[in-house]
Amino acid sequence: MPSIGFVAPLLPGKTETDRAAMTSCWNGDRKADYERSRKNLGITREAVFLQSTPGGDVNVVYWEADDVEAALTGMATSDDPFDRWFRDHVREVHGLNVEDGFPPPEQVMDFRA
Repeated sequence: MPSIGFVAPLLPGKTETDRAAMTSCWNGDRKADYERSRKNLGITREAVFLQSTPGGDVNVVYWEADDVEAALTGMATSDDPFDRWFRDHVREVHGLNVEDGFPPPEQVMDFRA
């Protein structure tokens, strides 16, 4: 299964806003819309980890999808109300405009037993 991992730094003071939003997607009010969105985008697994670093908090994101590039493009262009909300959330807490595209990270290692 194709996958991608990346880090998205959180803006100062936005950690709790992000934690609440991610919790609402995982097992709260937004769960059904979140799951529908990811299914529509072809994302079969998404894991988000909150990591504190000396430079500030970051989200460590892992995705699996049959077509990762199509999922990223869909996230940037979807008219789905949840996807629009999610793009606004990413802009608010990370300062990133998903619509501007996403340069994929360079994979430098992949160990599998």
